[in-house]
Amino acid sequence: MHDEPLDPFEGEANFDEPQPTIELDPCERAEVQEDLHELETFARILQPLGYLGIVMDCPECDDTHYFSWELMTANLRHLLSGAAPLVHEPAFGPDPDRYLSWEYARGYADAWLRYGSGGAAADTH
Repeated sequence: MHDEPLDPFEGEANFDEPQPTIELDPCERAEVQEDLHELETFARILQPLGYLGIVMDCPECDDTHYFSWELMTANLRHLLSGAAPLVHEPAFGPDPDRYLSWEYARGYADAWLRYGSGGAAADTH
């Protein structure tokens, strides 16, 4: 039996403590920057069509995660800043039909950039 009430926040994260950081090697940094560039392209092309973001299967928790364009962009920028990856939680009640896999978004964006703006192939790099 306890003399004092239990602390409901015991064991929770302490945001006053310094947060862990990660250092990306040059190759990892370049990959994240390329992902960020691709993501911005995906959002520019696909958001006007009603797509809300990216869907990913998470190997860590074996769940499907739905990321809005803004949230995924913020996560990638957060990684580039040297901060540790953010805690992730599944979106509440997402409409799976309004999210695309990274691979599908890449293929759609590539085709749109090559042929969708007037039919002439465009150099994307």
